[in-house]
Amino acid sequence: MNIPDDLLYTDHDEWVRVDGNVLTIGISDYAQDHLGELVHVELPEVGAELAAGDMACEVESVKAVAEVYAPVAGKVIEVNESLEDEAEKINEDPYGAWILKLESAESVDGLLDAAAYKAKVS
Repeated sequence: MNIPDDLLYTDHDEWVRVDGNVLTIGISDYAQDHLGELVHVELPEVGAELAAGDMACEVESVKAVAEVYAPVAGKVIEVNESLEDEAEKINEDPYGAWILKLESAESVDGLLDAAAYKAKVS
């Protein structure tokens, strides 16, 4: 299982890349592995305001539908539109196939570092 050290993680198996006040968000290798073959991603609307813990979007696999949550409050500023037609990109490269970008002034201190996330999913 791949858990890059340069990312943060949530209890709901999202990964977060922090670049100033922009958070790039996707689902972890652990999450995509447990979901199985992804067939659809329901992307959020650009401009949507999300509170911490709000459902941002859904990913659907042949086995289940899973919700992706906002790790902190913020505004959706970009979505990965290529996933609408190629959800399987998340299975192929979960850390390259980001889902959304959130602009936020919130602290990310409550998120897990790679070591804590590894301990959680092990």
